[in-house]
Amino acid sequence: MGAKSMIDERAVHQKHYDEICEKLAQDQFAQFLGMKLLQLGEGTATAELTVADHMLNAHGTAHGAVIFSLADFVFAAACNSYGKTSVALSMNIGFLAAGFKGNRLVATATEEKKNNRTAWYRIRVESENGLVATLDALAYRKNEYFVPVEDEEA
Repeated sequence: MGAKSMIDERAVHQKHYDEICEKLAQDQFAQFLGMKLLQLGEGTATAELTVADHMLNAHGTAHGAVIFSLADFVFAAACNSYGKTSVALSMNIGFLAAGFKGNRLVATATEEKKNNRTAWYRIRVESENGLVATLDALAYRKNEYFVPVEDEEA
């Protein structure tokens, strides 16, 4: 068992919160779509975007890729919230209702289970009209941290 497995990740999140948020703010695709990270907790995140004309599909509703992108963004934020580099292994989305131009979509990710190598998340995307989509996601947790962790051993 290496030193990295003894890291107190809650302490890393608390100590490096601003640095972790700065890293997540560098997501250029999220910026391009106008996503805003509203909340970042230990294994949780909430973000929003407002559906604009360029986000509509041929039927005049929010494109599924936009809804998925918002869900993916909060998933990424939640699984990287401990400062440990994490990437998606699998994601399964269910589209339950349409989003419309002007809707404020809010996505919330909640960590269900985490170990050293993987973590499981549930994501809800909602509008003022109710639940739009749900997403289950599995993250792979790499060895590296993107914040300094030398002094964070449990």
